[in-house]
Parts: sequence; C-alpha cells; structure tokens
Amino acid sequence: MIGNFIADHIKGNHYSNYSEGIINGIKLHRLIDAFTDTHPVVEESKKRLRPYFHKYSPVIVDVFYDHFLAKNWQHYHHELLKNYVEYVYSFLQKNHNIFPDKTKHMLTYMIQYNWLEGYATVEGINRVLTGMSRRTKFESKMNEAAAFLEKDYVLYKNEFEKFFPELKTFCKMSD
Repeated sequence: MIGNFIADHIKGNHYSNYSEGIINGIKLHRLIDAFTDTHPVVEESKKRLRPYFHKYSPVIVDVFYDHFLAKNWQHYHHELLKNYVEYVYSFLQKNHNIFPDKTKHMLTYMIQYNWLEGYATVEGINRVLTGMSRRTKFESKMNEAAAFLEKDYVLYKNEFEKFFPELKTFCKMSD
C-alpha cells in the first residue's frame, strides 16, 4: 500500500532505500499505470475528453474511474468504504515519516478533505479535480471536468465496468 501511494513521487529507480514490499508496491503501481494508459477501453474515455482537456485527459479519466470504484465499493470489497478509508488513513499516517515530502504534503489534504470517500460523489470528484487544477503548471480546465462526467455518466460507467475486471486480472497475473 505504501509503495502504491508514494509511487508518483518517486522518480526513476530512486527507490532502493525502501523495503522490498514498498519497492514491489511502486513497481506494481507503474505496471498498473502502463496497463491503464494503453488499454483500448480507457482510450475511449480519454478520446471523449481530449478535445477539451488535451494532455490532462488521462488524469481526469483516472479520477472518473476512481469515482465508479468508490461509488460501487460494495461490489469490489467486503468492508464498508468508510471503514476501509479510516484504516487506510490511519495506516498511512503511521508510516508518513518514510514518505517523500510531496506525498506527506498531499496526505495532509487527502485526509483533511477526505478525498477517498469523496470520490463516491460527483461533488467530491469536482472538489478533487478543482484542487488538481490549481496545482497544474498550465491551464488544465480540470475544474470543469465534473460536468463532462455528468453529461456522459453512463458511458464512463460502462467503460469502467469493462476495464476494471481486466485490471484486476492483470494485477493478479503481475504478483
């Protein structure tokens, strides 16, 4: 879990000072990113957004898919989302001392604004994307993306439901 959480803030192979479990989490995160970035179903979602959001389309699709995972959590995990989120936040806080500074900073806001549970609502997705929009170097318009989710909600939902079982299979094969 830690490796997955910090992976975006670890550049290249600068992870040798972490434990084997964390390194495996970083590597799995990168494999998942590569699988997702090249998947034809995900490409359909990105293609719909690309004319307006350009290079930020993949990030937005990731957040849209997080929405469907959180909204339908009971189909994917035996534990209630609220309980799982509390566990995740507690676990990450206990281990924050080994995180890169950017990850520590992000964790503060993630917990304060309860991103993980917030993903279950379009309003929560809007908050997350608006926050991300403020942190981009270039104009991203991500603060407008929730309207695109609402407009084509069923299309994104169907695409997520096609993609996610394949991602789960891919992760099992990558163990």
